[in-house]
Amino acid sequence: MSQISVSLPDGSSKAVERGAVVADVAAAIGAGLAKAALAGKLNGALVDLSAPVADGDAVEIVTAKSPEALGIMRHSAAHVMAQAVKDLFPDAQFAIGPSIEDGFYYDFEVGRAFTPDDLIAIEARMRELIAADEPFTHEVVTKEQALAALPGQPFKSELISELPDDAVITLYRNGDFTDLCRGPHLPSTGRIPAVKLMKQAGAYWRGDAERDMLQRIYGTAWFSEKDLAAYLDRIAEAEKRDHRKLGRELGIYVMDEMAGVGLPLYLPNGARIIRLMEEWLRKELYRRGYEEVITPHIYKADVWKTSGHYGYYHDNMYFFNIDESDGHDGSKQVEYGVKPMNCPGHVMLYKANLHSYRELPIRYFEFGTVYRHEMSGVVHGLMRARGFTQDDAHVFCREDQVADEILQILDLADGIMGEFGFEYTAEISTRPEKSIGTDEMWEKAEGFLKKAIEQRGIPYEINPGDGAFYGPKIDIKVKDAIGRTWQCSTIQVDFNLPERFGLTYRTADNTEERPWMLHRALFGSIERFLGILLEHYAGALPLWLAAVQATIIPIADRHIEAAEMVARQLRAVGGRVNIARENEPMRVKIAKAQQQKIPYMLIIGDREAEAHTVSVRERFEGDQGTMTVDDFATILADAQV
Repeated sequence: MSQISVSLPDGSSKAVERGAVVADVAAAIGAGLAKAALAGKLNGALVDLSAPVADGDAVEIVTAKSPEALGIMRHSAAHVMAQAVKDLFPDAQFAIGPSIEDGFYYDFEVGRAFTPDDLIAIEARMRELIAADEPFTHEVVTKEQALAALPGQPFKSELISELPDDAVITLYRNGDFTDLCRGPHLPSTGRIPAVKLMKQAGAYWRGDAERDMLQRIYGTAWFSEKDLAAYLDRIAEAEKRDHRKLGRELGIYVMDEMAGVGLPLYLPNGARIIRLMEEWLRKELYRRGYEEVITPHIYKADVWKTSGHYGYYHDNMYFFNIDESDGHDGSKQVEYGVKPMNCPGHVMLYKANLHSYRELPIRYFEFGTVYRHEMSGVVHGLMRARGFTQDDAHVFCREDQVADEILQILDLADGIMGEFGFEYTAEISTRPEKSIGTDEMWEKAEGFLKKAIEQRGIPYEINPGDGAFYGPKIDIKVKDAIGRTWQCSTIQVDFNLPERFGLTYRTADNTEERPWMLHRALFGSIERFLGILLEHYAGALPLWLAAVQATIIPIADRHIEAAEMVARQLRAVGGRVNIARENEPMRVKIAKAQQQKIPYMLIIGDREAEAHTVSVRERFEGDQGTMTVDDFATILADAQV
């Protein structure tokens, strides 16, 4: 039998028999690799080990160490879960079952909601199927064959019917379960080392609230029981840090169904923290030459038509009509829209006056509350709400100023991330297929972003084609205390709004030029950033940001008067303190302060009242000894925004 040659990732080549598959290439390289092989990459595309290779193909073997391996294994686990559901619920209808970050899910219709006992039974059956080490096999079929192979499966039939007639359709089988799937999959079910079902939830078919409500089971899978245990530990830690739980416990915010989905109501502690965040950033922005503006929450629809939001973003906005008749000519209904973004207001403020090149850059900032129509199923505490406040700013500048403005914004973002101890990286999103602006404008803008990022020495990746239609952007991604990544700050070049609103400035040679426009948000959404901080610090915010910096604990009622004197002195320097007046033992008051994550507890008994001192306890380090009130006041004075 004649041989063919395939190329390997290291640039070498390997001879294999004609008719060989990817698994044969792995075996030709070495027995160890053949044993470790899970899938392959054929000319850059992920394939099963059973995929045939041709002369000249580029072949890469996927093992558990490959970045693609977890996704393949988790997708395979989703099929095993579906097989287990079929065994336990023979009349089940199957929707889709992809791998996702940290796991997988599958959507089912079984006539009722799954119970915790169901999940236990399904997971137990999965373990039996994994132990059986059943092979994953596949075949290419026609649309008619695919429909015939999946009788009584309306969701699969809908997907198949939408495929073009010449589509390459593959069916995968493991045991007696057949599924419509592109693959690839593991060689067999036994290659799934560690699996755990996590939870069940409702999910609309294809995300459409008008379609069937299905039952979704989430699971996770890892290449070792040790990795699974570490993940479950991280999940448990994340649950303890969940900002929704901490928001209730620390008296920061509430959600009320009467108010509406995704609309947080802030208690005094939450309002104080948000105002501290704003004031801290406001001082820095003034120092850096920004000017604060305030714009309306609603505009006539004409504004949104001019900006393009009416056409591009209409379904995510809230519109309503106002009768603006003068009372004589009948009704005159005028359409208005609640703002989902602050930028049109800043653009109109720029346009309100003539500008010279000497004035630029102009930097407007605003803590502007915006409202967006999010589906109720994706709303998540402060992380994704319908109403939130952006620390928005827009910079109008000359082309020769763009690079320096981006650099200054990155410097500001670095200061913010450093204050909270975040490690961060960046991502530059480049021109999408559908976009406005010339090639030259995009090349310049992307060049400015890259130059600034590299000058700051920030690690970054390119996200090709994921920029907005109106310009490229930088996204800052931070890593929190338990290793999760969050997208926060954004710097966006905008070719769209200056053109749509006809913005200009007068040049040195007395001609009109279009200014460059930069959007930037540092916290992003203030509420979302607060949620991230609550989870990052497990609720124990830094002293300068704590809603209550110290609680004063009088040992007995006779010490309350001394506690009030201390409170007045500390409040005089800006300290945020309260007095634990409850008729409870001191140890209970200390425990409550600890639960509330209050940085300091100041205990006053007979000795402290007489000497005008306080006995200081720190929330993490415990007893700090006795301190004069003046000395402690200095600590709080130094921690003010």
